Amino acid sequence: MRIEGNLSKWNDDRGFGFITPTQGGQEIFVHISTFPKDGARPKLGEKLSFEIETDNTGKKRAKNLLRPERSSAARTATAPPRRAAPYQRRERPGIFSRAVPLLIVLGLIGYGYSEYSQRTSPLTANVPKQEMQEFSQTYRCDGRKHCSQMTSCAEATFFLRNCPNVQMDGNNDGVPCEQQWCTSPFAK
Repeated sequence: MRIEGNLSKWNDDRGFGFITPTQGGQEIFVHISTFPKDGARPKLGEKLSFEIETDNTGKKRAKNLLRPERSSAARTATAPPRRAAPYQRRERPGIFSRAVPLLIVLGLIGYGYSEYSQRTSPLTANVPKQEMQEFSQTYRCDGRKHCSQMTSCAEATFFLRNCPNVQMDGNNDGVPCEQQWCTSPFAK
């Protein structure tokens, strides 16, 4: 059922107010979102036509709000006329503008991979020659390949660094037999 009333209170900063029905009764809450989207702000004393709904807390509020005093001519006079946008052709980016970002990304990936591979390379290049000579006097490559055949971390390290086809460094970090002999970072 449609009811008519006047906007009696309005808080423009917060976007709500109250409508006093012309037939009398309590004021009805109205929110800015219920007003028609015609670009005109609500004015005190403005005549309004609305329906009442009850929200989930039991309070009444206006819905389906209309402004009967504003004719359709007044609505179109206040709203700017809409012009159809001329067809604009969107330029597609050229191959150069697509290739440059791709080349930059590929360059960064290549640089990152080279840095990563240098850091994870085996530690054989960093072993001093004196240490290698000490190991070579004590141990020699005799065909042993596995950690279970070693007797110390130093022996496993010698075999990993100097003997071919050994299988003692499963994670390729340069430390052999981590689960059996070389468990501590200070083991030799």
